[in-house]
Amino acid sequence: MSRPFVAVVGRPNVGKSTLFNALAGERISIVKDTPGVTRDRIYADTSWLDRDFTMIDTGGIEPESSDIILSQMREQAMIAIETADVIIFMVDVKQGLVDADDKVADMLRRSKKPVVLCVNKVDNFEKMMPNVYEFYNLGLGDPFPVSAASKLGFGELLDEVISHFPEGSGSDEDDDTPRIAIVGKPNVGKSSLVNKLVGEERLIVSDIAGTTRDAVDARVKSHGKDYIFIDTAGLRRKSKIKEDLERFSIIRAVAAVEKADVVIVMIDATEGVTEQDAKIAGIAHDRGKGIIVAVNKWDALEKNDKTMKEHEARIRQTLSFMAYAEIIYISAKSGQRIGKIYESIDRVIENQNMRIATGVLNEIIAEAVVLQQPPSDKGKRLKIFYGTQVSVKPPTFVMFVNDKKLMHFSYERYLENRIRETFGGFTGTSIKIITRTRKEN
Repeated sequence: MSRPFVAVVGRPNVGKSTLFNALAGERISIVKDTPGVTRDRIYADTSWLDRDFTMIDTGGIEPESSDIILSQMREQAMIAIETADVIIFMVDVKQGLVDADDKVADMLRRSKKPVVLCVNKVDNFEKMMPNVYEFYNLGLGDPFPVSAASKLGFGELLDEVISHFPEGSGSDEDDDTPRIAIVGKPNVGKSSLVNKLVGEERLIVSDIAGTTRDAVDARVKSHGKDYIFIDTAGLRRKSKIKEDLERFSIIRAVAAVEKADVVIVMIDATEGVTEQDAKIAGIAHDRGKGIIVAVNKWDALEKNDKTMKEHEARIRQTLSFMAYAEIIYISAKSGQRIGKIYESIDRVIENQNMRIATGVLNEIIAEAVVLQQPPSDKGKRLKIFYGTQVSVKPPTFVMFVNDKKLMHFSYERYLENRIRETFGGFTGTSIKIITRTRKEN
């Protein structure tokens, strides 16, 4: 089931980031070798009462500001609003109701999205409640008082937020048709690739309404198989501020990746792989999606017999945290090697759904232990009793050991590599290993 999206919006300096960090900060999992996606704190997965959702942090909205940075923050917030299922509108009880709050409220009403009004900086509920009531004038329903800094009042606020989640959100995933998201920096060729894939086949079975406004998911048939392409191009925005442009693309990518089985990360061959490409790819990696790196505009390069190897080496270095990714070289404009995309998708999906029998897995583990002794600490050596596969998409294995603290990251990576080598690499999919302590008999 896809997670609903909750955007936190409001004027600058009302405490949005404090609320975001309090609700989601402690739950953000920073993977050591994954570049900066989670560190940017644009989004974070969290939960309340067993309801999982993704929070989106935004810049402050100044409705009529001519300042270029504030205007770009407004654009960024609009992206988040369009992507969100529910909006938390934050105001400041100490500043009181100001004209800009009314204007932001008007913007939110036009969005037709559920809005939960959050009054921040209520450090003393008994004394400050009369000031909270002033915000009824916004016409957005009951105001929910909180103190983001002191982590007070979150329960009632989140109860209200989850009450607006769509019923059966993500139920379209009962359809087992592969869903493919195409993500990447602005102007890398995402729209061209979607149009080429959809237009060339000319066999669109139906249009499926996307969860993001203005985006349409296209169902395409190729060689007798159905595929659903998630078009992320519907939320384009121009931006003169590079940092905000990056934030836009990350917000869009999170929404698209959440719905996908396989993610095609597009890279511009003429620019080479960049840190921003790594951030977007990291979103798919963090969520355990199948990954294909499509190097677009390949026909625009002057090439020799070393060009492809040099390009791949640079990509592998920058995207070292996902060495398993499949890399293909295409031209969305001319259609060069477009047919290879379907072959890659099929291969990645097969690997994402691969299951290894428990007996076979334990033979691999036993052989790996013989070839490289497990780590030890203070005279105590890691002992692996047995392993078993517990799920797919991505393939996930549980290893039962004498003490999970002894399972060093490097040895976990070694076991993953042994599993990959035995089964042809598991190309295009991450492998997740969970370590559990089990007492010896």
